Amino acid sequence: MKRIQILFTACIGVFICSLASGINSPAMAQQASKIQDLVYVKNAEPLELIGYGLVTGLDRSGDRSLSSQSASFTVQSVANMLENFGITVDAEQLRTRNVAAVMVTARLSPYQSPGSRIDVTVSSLGDASSLQGGVLLVTPLMNPENQNMYARAQGPLLVGGVNSEIPGARIRRNQTMTATIPSGALVIQNQEVKMSLAEPLRLALKEPNFSNARTMTEAINARFEEEIAKIAHAGLVEINWPDNIGDKSMMNIFTSLVLEEEVSVINEARIVINERTGTIVAGGSVLIDNVMISHGNLQVRTQLTPVISQPNAFSGGETQVLNLPQTEINEEIAQTIILEPETTVQELSVSLNTLGLTPRDIISIFQALDRAGVLRGELIVM
Repeated sequence: MKRIQILFTACIGVFICSLASGINSPAMAQQASKIQDLVYVKNAEPLELIGYGLVTGLDRSGDRSLSSQSASFTVQSVANMLENFGITVDAEQLRTRNVAAVMVTARLSPYQSPGSRIDVTVSSLGDASSLQGGVLLVTPLMNPENQNMYARAQGPLLVGGVNSEIPGARIRRNQTMTATIPSGALVIQNQEVKMSLAEPLRLALKEPNFSNARTMTEAINARFEEEIAKIAHAGLVEINWPDNIGDKSMMNIFTSLVLEEEVSVINEARIVINERTGTIVAGGSVLIDNVMISHGNLQVRTQLTPVISQPNAFSGGETQVLNLPQTEINEEIAQTIILEPETTVQELSVSLNTLGLTPRDIISIFQALDRAGVLRGELIVM
């Protein structure tokens, strides 16, 4: 029996060594972070708020009010708002191209006190063409579960794009149908964070990972020199309250001590692509295996060449101008690069820049690398 126990212990030791060598793989990077940056306190999750509002001050880029496909709810909302000011108008007579109906969203931390401010996001609900230059009117933000108001939003919009249009021409850069208002909502009330000594302190990992959960557990137990933390699963760490904790104030102090503890965590390699804006963000731990990349463009051009048809003398015919279709195909010479094994993002960036590629081309290359199975990292497309 003792021999079996020794063999079992040796096997566990080999398994742990193998696991440690896998954790230190180049596709993952370790860095020191505070626990508060990695977790949510259970029963203290952020509250998602939503509201319906109106954006005014648009330069004839708001919701249409005349066509059969117009956003009729925008006209009705403006009429209802004016009635609150004692002004009665006929909704059919309103012209609201400088007004747009929007949805307003925000995330409220459970520790935001009444009187503090939070950021909000505004998105078009009707058929407006742009929210650039608009101002959001006072909009209640509610919890969709109980319809209670927790904040009020108002202020000028910050749009991350440009949309300019004149008869016969239009220029558009990035998205102009969504906008933000930094610190644009005033908190009215908030939910109370309930903590009880009868239940352990639970920390939910933002990115579930068994290795990070184990690292947090070991750091907490070492800090308080007591086995009070344990792993519930890859996304949850439970911590028992020490015996000397007696009231809510001491519970908050203990929680702050736990959250400020620094641990060395593993961040998985990721590449995030935003196809709307052509933005690519890749972590330094992303590696690419040995691969060949060939890139070239194929252009097909079709045009009509005018040809004059002249009839014979005394034939009685008429001179006509005919359009002769011509098709031309131009294919650029493919540009090829060969990447060595375990190429870093920096090295790949230098190689791609030599080809003079656009962000759209680079996005396509990253997607192809992922399909080819040579990209050591998770590809996330927004």
